[in-house]
Amino acid sequence: MTPLDAQKLAVHASRALAAGGHQDMVWGHAAVRDPQGRGIWIKAPGWGLEEVDETRLQLVSFDAEVLVGTGVPHKECHIHLQVLLARPELVCSVHTHARNAVAFGALDVPLLALSHEGALFGGDDVPRFRETGALISTPGLGKALAATLADAPAALIPKHGLLAAGRSVGAAVMHAVLLERACQIQLAALAAGPVRAASDPDEARAKRAECWPESQLEAGWRYLLRRAGAVRS
Repeated sequence: MTPLDAQKLAVHASRALAAGGHQDMVWGHAAVRDPQGRGIWIKAPGWGLEEVDETRLQLVSFDAEVLVGTGVPHKECHIHLQVLLARPELVCSVHTHARNAVAFGALDVPLLALSHEGALFGGDDVPRFRETGALISTPGLGKALAATLADAPAALIPKHGLLAAGRSVGAAVMHAVLLERACQIQLAALAAGPVRAASDPDEARAKRAECWPESQLEAGWRYLLRRAGAVRS
């Protein structure tokens, strides 16, 4: 991967998230690791996910300084900087304020494997960051959030939003989209009555392996790119 590739992927991640229902006016962001180790490529503040192009990106160093682009970095750039510092194998991280994730996080009930999406976590619930519901605006909070995520595909930030990450940009985006969909499905089930059918941990782990191998995450990612008009069908 070259820096130009990373920039293109940062644009694609932003637009795919918007196509997947994660747009929140000008808030929320995806970050792609710079292949030269300089930091992260991330949209500049003030732009919606669906508005991002190469001219609206910043290269932000691991010291939270803007190396390429204009203006100041996102206040919450520390989310991405600390997650990617903590896990060198990760290529991309995502933070959005997806509505169903926020609503479900307020219930403080376990995320069950009610669906293929819910099986993403193998029947082990989803990590939750409880230190604050305010902005993750310092390196210390970013480190604490990274520790909460650990090696999970995604985590909830109650009173705030979600965090997702992946070894590829497509995986990170899909982890965010799948967590939001799993939350939406469980909210609908809870609104209708008591939940009576969910995969146990053994079945959920088997479903995770069967439903969400790299090839299926890639297929979902490519669909979102087509929907966003980022690639041709």
